[in-house]
Amino acid sequence: MTVSPVAPAAAGSASRDLSRARTALAEAREADDHLLRYSSAHVAALRIAAAVLAVRARPVRSGARRRVQRNAWVLLSEVAPEFGEWATFFAAGATQRAAAEAGLERAVTTREADDLVRAVETFYDLVDSSLHLATQLPLPKYSDSQSVLAQPWMQAS
Repeated sequence: MTVSPVAPAAAGSASRDLSRARTALAEAREADDHLLRYSSAHVAALRIAAAVLAVRARPVRSGARRRVQRNAWVLLSEVAPEFGEWATFFAAGATQRAAAEAGLERAVTTREADDLVRAVETFYDLVDSSLHLATQLPLPKYSDSQSVLAQPWMQAS
């Protein structure tokens, strides 16, 4: 199999996205609150998708008509069909993530939060190995006292 080299700018962007994903995933693992665990894991999945998009997506020149906006999961399915099932899975959890972030206790169970963390860990490993970037550090233990959801780069999501 021939691997196309990744442009330096795309590799840098993807590496930053994977680093942010590792931070969010570490926070999810350490969170005592199942709502925070679910939200942080879902944010990590979005950051992982962003890494794939940074490497594989190509800008589209817009014509006279305005293009329909597509979310990260739709784009992921288009540019990396091998992750299409993952995109569908995570897109289905977006409503639960919003409810969890709103503090709705019944939106997510502890089991669902734990399952999502495990799924995101698997997704991370698959994406990391598929992107062929420089070796990534192992997933760190979370140590920052500020939630990933409060970070400035998260506010635009």
